[in-house]
Amino acid sequence: MKRLIVLIATLCFGLIGTAGAQPAHEDFLGLPVPDGKVQKRTDDRLEIISSMTHDQVLAYYQEKLEGEKDIKVRDWSDQSYVEDDSNRPWHSITIDKEYKDGTNIVIVRDNWTWIIGTLILRYIGVFVVLLVLLVGMTVSGKIISSRVEKAKAKK
Repeated sequence: MKRLIVLIATLCFGLIGTAGAQPAHEDFLGLPVPDGKVQKRTDDRLEIISSMTHDQVLAYYQEKLEGEKDIKVRDWSDQSYVEDDSNRPWHSITIDKEYKDGTNIVIVRDNWTWIIGTLILRYIGVFVVLLVLLVGMTVSGKIISSRVEKAKAKK
């Protein structure tokens, strides 16, 4: 009887420690992660191969992120790309459509390289647009001026 009580107590205390335990990849940057084999895990990146199909993984994330704003899903020929355009700690989820051992899922942390790169592209883009407008206005000004001078010369 004493052994039974000791066994039950040991099991209870042993199970208490594991009751709230989750696998190491259950949550990454506040984003739930489906079951699968972790290929690479760093502070900035998580790569998993899941036994789920591409459509199942995409549906999983669409369900988990339903109602969240600033989430864009892009469907390309070889992969799907879920992107956060807000201030969440993660930047993107890439889900490969065809992968040799299952579905490859890559979650990437938001980083300053992407942010600064986007700002630089926009900055350059503004000046390219302004340059095109300047050239167009200059050419049209020359054409109009020459036509007006020809019209004055005919009178």
